[in-house]
Amino acid sequence: MIAIVDYGVGNLHSIGKVLERFSEVRITRSALELMKAEKIVLPGVGAFPDAVSFLKTASIFNLLQELAKTKPILGLCLGMQLLFSESTEGGRTQGLDLIKGTVRRFEGEMKIPHIGWNTIEFASNPLLSGISNKSYFYFVHSYYADCLEDVVIARTSYSDFSFSSVVAKGNIFGCQFHPEKSSGLGLKLLENFAKKV
Repeated sequence: MIAIVDYGVGNLHSIGKVLERFSEVRITRSALELMKAEKIVLPGVGAFPDAVSFLKTASIFNLLQELAKTKPILGLCLGMQLLFSESTEGGRTQGLDLIKGTVRRFEGEMKIPHIGWNTIEFASNPLLSGISNKSYFYFVHSYYADCLEDVVIARTSYSDFSFSSVVAKGNIFGCQFHPEKSSGLGLKLLENFAKKV
């Protein structure tokens, strides 16, 4: 069973509908169901501080840190950012600290937020199996992960800036884009998470 963490953000059901093709799915904020799950997805729409506050209020913030030691976890967009040590959004907020690094706002001449289809350039990883290099995925974000560990398996260029668009650290994965909005290739990535990692 794959648990999709419900922390009061959108797009839960669209991700659930995709993953139901490959696995039993629960959309939940229950500690018991998260402990029973084989894999966990942290979805992503909204603000970093609000998401952290919700996870703590629901008493699952520390639990997710513990479960990440053994269960595959996939963070999507904001969900990926939550995997990191901290974010500068709305001041400094501590994240799950599963990957060392800081989530920062884009700076410079580019239009913010970064919205639309863009390519990823990547090294081989089971999460991206069957996906061609420089494939297009759908992005909506104003912040990116500044990694302090060697975890980046895909990068994306926006204006004259290159940022981490997919990360992997053991059983922990993150995608800055929205696979549930990325057509067949996004479907393939979620299938890979369900079946191959």
